[in-house]
Amino acid sequence: MAKTKRWRTIGTYIALILGSIVMIFPFIWMLLTAFKTNSEVMQIPPSILPSQWNMASFQKALDLLPFGNLYLNTALMILLRVLCAVGFCSMAGYAFAKLEFRGKNLLFVLVIIQQMIPGQIFIIPQYQMLAKVGLTDSLFSLVFPGLVSAFGVFFLRQAYMGIPDEVAEAACLDGCTRWQTFTKVLFPLTKSSVAALSVFTAVFAYTDLMWPLVANTNINHTTLSAGLSTLNGQFSTNYPVLMAGSLLAMLPMVLLYLVFQRHFIEGVAMTGGK
Repeated sequence: MAKTKRWRTIGTYIALILGSIVMIFPFIWMLLTAFKTNSEVMQIPPSILPSQWNMASFQKALDLLPFGNLYLNTALMILLRVLCAVGFCSMAGYAFAKLEFRGKNLLFVLVIIQQMIPGQIFIIPQYQMLAKVGLTDSLFSLVFPGLVSAFGVFFLRQAYMGIPDEVAEAACLDGCTRWQTFTKVLFPLTKSSVAALSVFTAVFAYTDLMWPLVANTNINHTTLSAGLSTLNGQFSTNYPVLMAGSLLAMLPMVLLYLVFQRHFIEGVAMTGGK
């Protein structure tokens, strides 16, 4: 029994190591490609290591794209989307979980339906709304689709439903209003859920590509993901420059993950549990 368990453990670790190698290989290939020349990238059979470590692709990527503006736009978009998602989704989740009002179930069904519909369907009406008020090619146009998240409303509703009703009743007996009960008693108890929602909202905003391309046509007003797409040529692509730009664009999210690694893991576990 002990020998069988030991071999099973060894097999599990081998499978996990092989899976990790498969997952990390594209990132290693991207890193190596950024230091190659374009001719090395195109040669057959392909070479793994560059013949000479070349930094020219990074300089060319910095010359082609205004990374300062792209970093700033992406950071502001992520920050504002996180603040809006946390604020609006917390209030909506609290209302759906703890308050009784007419049409509550119908409205929550609409939220769930919106979560089931692909986001691409809303691109045209959202763009038309912004175009009517002249807010395309602006920072607000980047934030607009993330003002409220159906996933966030559902996620925080489940978090508030996990809090016993007796907590809110005790707050009311102590003289708290509905707003004070929400802000001073219940909202602090959802700190872990709010942190998880913030992390996922930041990741979703960072990886959003289609909407920034549609809403903002000026390269100085767009985000990192949309800016990188301009390096992909119509007939030919300089892959070392594209990979160098991708590495530069990855830096903020890598740093974010290193700082909030615990919240990433808790968020994944909590989302599966909810």
